[in-house]
Amino acid sequence: SSWYGDCLPTRDFPMLIDLYRQGRLDLDRFVSEEIGLDAVEDAFHKMERGEVLRSVVVL
Repeated sequence: SSWYGDCLPTRDFPMLIDLYRQGRLDLDRFVSEEIGLDAVEDAFHKMERGEVLRSVVVL
């Protein structure tokens, strides 16, 4: 349960994607780095040390 509301992916994700594409939802500031699969373990260590906020795996 949540104190702040709920999320219905089938309802909310399309809306959030549209907002992002329109430039009205700034998600890029939460991404510290884009990495490949070979860097996932290192990214977890960086996160534990507080060096990154979020790493995004690019395939």
